Amino acid sequence: MAGLAKKIWIIANWKSNKTIAEALDWVSIVGPKIPKSENLQAVVCPTFSALSEVKKIITVNNFNLMVGSQDLSPFPEGTYTGEEAARILKEVVELSILGHSERRKNFSETDEMVANKVKQALDNNIVPLVCVQDENTSVPADVKLVAYEPVFAIGTGNPDTPENANEVAKSLKQKYPELEILYGGSVNSGNIVSFIRQADINGVLIGGASLDADEFIKILKECAGEAT
Repeated sequence: MAGLAKKIWIIANWKSNKTIAEALDWVSIVGPKIPKSENLQAVVCPTFSALSEVKKIITVNNFNLMVGSQDLSPFPEGTYTGEEAARILKEVVELSILGHSERRKNFSETDEMVANKVKQALDNNIVPLVCVQDENTSVPADVKLVAYEPVFAIGTGNPDTPENANEVAKSLKQKYPELEILYGGSVNSGNIVSFIRQADINGVLIGGASLDADEFIKILKECAGEAT
């Protein structure tokens, strides 16, 4: 599908993986090989401990790579031990993944908590990427970027079908016309094109496959072929 006009987001979510040194190695490999396309936006979301150094190497080398966090605090700065406030994070990130299914499951995050995080992100000019499990999941006000991530596909190697993912995306856009919808769940270089070719899917949120620099480069190149 050459001549694709829509913007394609390719977001790497490393979860709880990679030391700072490993993160820098990944960026040094991927950064110079990111395809040049005005319709393609690559994002890397490393661990909190690696954010500052990852931001630094990307800035120094002028890589076409946005930095995101995997979460942020629902509270402002203050007496919230262990939390990362958005006003502090905005120095190193432009985007934050909020409401991921693993956060909802392992840390009992609620829609209300996610909405509070969205407010903190927006108040500090951080793009909130809100993860939803289906078309019935609540999307907070003023959110423009959403990732549909069916629980059965997260880390299982069993993705949803591109056609069904597109139906969910279409349903979400009918409710929230301003949304860009990403798909997340067992995405790799072998199936990426089948998802981004769907009319209502604007990119992907990638977990395990994003940890391998060479695999992530393959994914980017597959997408660049669709975006030119």
